[in-house]
Amino acid sequence: MWELTKSFRFEAAHALMGTTLGAASEEIHGHSFRAEVTLRGTPDPATGMVLDLGLLQRSIEDVQKMLDHKLLNKVEALGPPTLENLSRFVWERVQHAGPIARVSIHRDSCNESCTYYGPQG
Repeated sequence: MWELTKSFRFEAAHALMGTTLGAASEEIHGHSFRAEVTLRGTPDPATGMVLDLGLLQRSIEDVQKMLDHKLLNKVEALGPPTLENLSRFVWERVQHAGPIARVSIHRDSCNESCTYYGPQG
């Protein structure tokens, strides 16, 4: 079994209400985000690849355009702009590309990340 990861970055702003950080979190503020999309599978004997990364790249470019330099509170279908919702949002938009194992979203400046493994059940 192999895991193959493709990363991308985006810059975005958000405001989060009702956290213990109070006003600092409630004001619009920005972050640099790094997303990792990890596939899991066995390489195809003919190609030697779990997935042609060009196929995943196309899906990533689409979701990156939805998030980069945006106010995340206004991104339709995201919900509250948390790490949890961002990881789910990315998963839902790249899952058709191949055997996605997980999506991680990192806010390195805050030393925070969240990983989504897909819907359970």
